[in-house]
Amino acid sequence: MSGSQGVTAFCENPTEVFLDVSKLLITYADNILRNPNEDKYRSIRIGNPTFSTKLLPVKGAVECLFEMGFEEVGVGDIQAETHLVFPKSASVERLRQVRETIAAERDQRLGTSKAASNPQSARVPPNPAPPPPLPSSSSAGPASATAVPTPAPASIPFTSSSVTFFRTVQSNFQHVMIYESPELQQKALNCIPHELLRSRAKERLKQAKDADPACSLDEEDMLVLDLLQWFKGDFFSWVDNLPCSRCRGTTQPSGSLTPSSDDLRWDAGRVENHYCHTCQLSTRFPRYNNPEKLLETRRGRCGEWANCFTLLCRALGLDARYIWDSTDHVWTEVYSHSQHRWLHCDPCENTCDKPLLYEVGWGKKLSYILAFSKDQVVDVTWRYSCKHPEVLSRRTQVQETWLLHTINTLNATRQQSLGEERKKQLLQRLLVELVEFISPKTPASGELGGRVSGSLAWRAARGETGMSDSKGNAQECVFIPSESEKQNKFFHICYNMTKDCYFRVSNGQETIPGWQKGAWRTENMFRKEEHDWQMVYLARTEGSPLGKISWKFNCAPVGMKIKSTSVRAFSQTFHSGSVRWSLRSAETTIEFPGDGELHSSSSLSGGKELIVEAELTGGEGEVSWQHAQLFRQSLKDTEKVLFEMLVEMEES
Repeated sequence: MSGSQGVTAFCENPTEVFLDVSKLLITYADNILRNPNEDKYRSIRIGNPTFSTKLLPVKGAVECLFEMGFEEVGVGDIQAETHLVFPKSASVERLRQVRETIAAERDQRLGTSKAASNPQSARVPPNPAPPPPLPSSSSAGPASATAVPTPAPASIPFTSSSVTFFRTVQSNFQHVMIYESPELQQKALNCIPHELLRSRAKERLKQAKDADPACSLDEEDMLVLDLLQWFKGDFFSWVDNLPCSRCRGTTQPSGSLTPSSDDLRWDAGRVENHYCHTCQLSTRFPRYNNPEKLLETRRGRCGEWANCFTLLCRALGLDARYIWDSTDHVWTEVYSHSQHRWLHCDPCENTCDKPLLYEVGWGKKLSYILAFSKDQVVDVTWRYSCKHPEVLSRRTQVQETWLLHTINTLNATRQQSLGEERKKQLLQRLLVELVEFISPKTPASGELGGRVSGSLAWRAARGETGMSDSKGNAQECVFIPSESEKQNKFFHICYNMTKDCYFRVSNGQETIPGWQKGAWRTENMFRKEEHDWQMVYLARTEGSPLGKISWKFNCAPVGMKIKSTSVRAFSQTFHSGSVRWSLRSAETTIEFPGDGELHSSSSLSGGKELIVEAELTGGEGEVSWQHAQLFRQSLKDTEKVLFEMLVEMEES
């Protein structure tokens, strides 16, 4: 049935669930078709246990009712219960079409080919069927195990969007319970070099206390930092597109593939098709949602990263919770006992305690951010925003009263078995959070940058590049000799691609983190990490025909002039990709190869400034940007230097 998104979604449920709930939907429809003048069959009470425990939690089920023609009523009357009603003006034919589509799918799953081939089989039976019985808590079957109370009081509007939102909340709240499995935690612990991490944490804490004797942090705080660093650097890898399983070449996303039984076993309802046009071969990328499987695959995007990282935190005994952002990102929070607050931890970015990163750095338009732990759901949106009025104006998917009641109800249900001391602890933490949320924060310097995980195309499509990825630096860096460099008449700077850091050797090994921070000008450039291949390089941004980056040295302000220059640069091209290197002053321009050798010249002697520039062009197809690369090297090669500038000076 074209256009029936609800029916399509409903048919994606497992057969056992589909058969159980489809019977209920067909009964609702049949009661109206057989008794068109009976108002009692046109109304479904939201508080009905059958509706709230069997039908509501199932994907697409309520949407099917809306597609049949049911509408919500009773919203305006505070005393009235909310119902879904099939109005007199609704199309009975539309109701019949949706009903028959569901019935046909049901017949097919039951294996009744005779019914499927007989046009009469989908018609309404001649004898009325009684309304479905209301299940008790002991007879509700599988649904009762995960059933929750009605998500909102009858006086609060109940819409298709609130149904979708409730299912998301319910699903996340149920999912985090998997982290509490002792067997799974032990399996996760076996993957962590926990003794090494704890040793590093102790050393980090010692250094912190040496630097600041008043430091009140503890070893657990430092362990979080070391776990983040190890997880991103050594354990997990990011996936844009998997390499071709045959030729190991580049693949392109090409829709979805049907999940296998093994995929479904590990909760991978979606399998991406990464297609190689050279081999005409599909490489499967199941999006596993079971963290046990992720301990083996150790790859994915933010969903897999946060899922696995949260498990590892729990395995180490850290009080952690899973954070869901409705604008399509997830991460982790870890409770700091020394600071008595929750710390934002994003494993994709190796970032801790920078909650405004998404709104200020990535440019996200936030609306709903919820935290899920084994004991509690908390709306933590306000921790991640310094623009509270703007965020509030975007929170239109559900009513605030509905959300508050839903969260309170879920928490009350989950905490029934907790001891009074634990309940008191959770309440105290919540009160501290609520006080924190009242006053918007001021962005710190580390929260101003764009996203670093994922390809630039992926980040740009999500609006998470920040302001400087493609438009150049906010500030142009010009190297001017320091007093010691002036005295020694020598300037030397190099860049380490793997560490993403400049080292100003001639000025006491001064470090400048970030490839953009030492560049004079950039145009359409970004730093690319290939975790599948364990390589890193600079390239032009996807879709850009040209990329440029340059570095500038000026000794005029200190009364010096250039005597000679030496430059080492390494670039690599593929297919028709091209990199043009040039060395220039105000009067002279010299081209040189990016072959990794040191190229010296006195042709610029007498000048006051020096500019080294790389221009990237060419390449073939959709990945042409990848066919011209600067400083490509292994992520494991942490010491190699593939770019450096040396300038010998003399007094002017």
